[in-house]
Amino acid sequence: MVPRREGGRLRRGERMVVMAHHLLNAPHRLFSLGTFVEMLGAAKSTISEDLGFMRQAFERFNLGKVETLAGAAGGVRYLPSPQRERIRALVEEICQRLREPARLLPGGFLYTADLTSTPSYAARLGEAFAAFFEDTRPDVVLTMEVKGIPLALMTARAFDVPLVTIRRGAHPTDGPAVSVNYVSGSSRLVQSMTLPLRAMTQGARVLFIDDFLRGGGTARGVYDLMREFRADVVGIGVLIETPSPRERMIDRYISLIHFQGVGEQGEIQITPSRFVLEAAAPG
Repeated sequence: MVPRREGGRLRRGERMVVMAHHLLNAPHRLFSLGTFVEMLGAAKSTISEDLGFMRQAFERFNLGKVETLAGAAGGVRYLPSPQRERIRALVEEICQRLREPARLLPGGFLYTADLTSTPSYAARLGEAFAAFFEDTRPDVVLTMEVKGIPLALMTARAFDVPLVTIRRGAHPTDGPAVSVNYVSGSSRLVQSMTLPLRAMTQGARVLFIDDFLRGGGTARGVYDLMREFRADVVGIGVLIETPSPRERMIDRYISLIHFQGVGEQGEIQITPSRFVLEAAAPG
């Protein structure tokens, strides 16, 4: 319950601040108007007017969408929908950081953990993934331990759905689990992935988020694992993709960054992906 102003009811600005706080802290969560009526001690018509002003302000300053749904089961929710230009600016900023020579690792990988584990970056990347996959309506966000967890967690937060993490092996505290073998698309080695039976609901809509895509073996394994749960993989999002191998085990995904490799002068060649560039293109 929100305390009343001394001497009377809350002003419109005060009500809007309180409602914005709740909406921003629970993206995609549907709040009934009755919740705010009781919380703020205002009439339903007044709350509706407040939300109308809030919606206009969010649209004017490109802060996302305040969406009102009609009907008995309706209400209001906040959808983090960053402008495509802002997503491109974020990705270009990260690319600039990733061009630091010290980030190059053996095997052609890049060190990214310090960036993906920084809350301000992870939160904005999660909102970027949520914007690209807005129409998929996932029930859960799925990832593979360990490096994809921060990105997947922030994507799950943006959708207000649970995060489910696949392990590379069984763990005693997980209880009964399902395991599948898969072939790594880059190393061609046979590996395994495991998911507890309690972690996934039968028939769930699943969005898979990971940090790196090369051959697509992990993503292919995710499809096989989800088949065991009769779950539907509605999208695959990765932070970084490489141009090789040219033939991947999957063909439907969205990446944010394209890592071409290392140039003749030892420079790291990395740019926003075609998905980011096409989304930000005029028209």
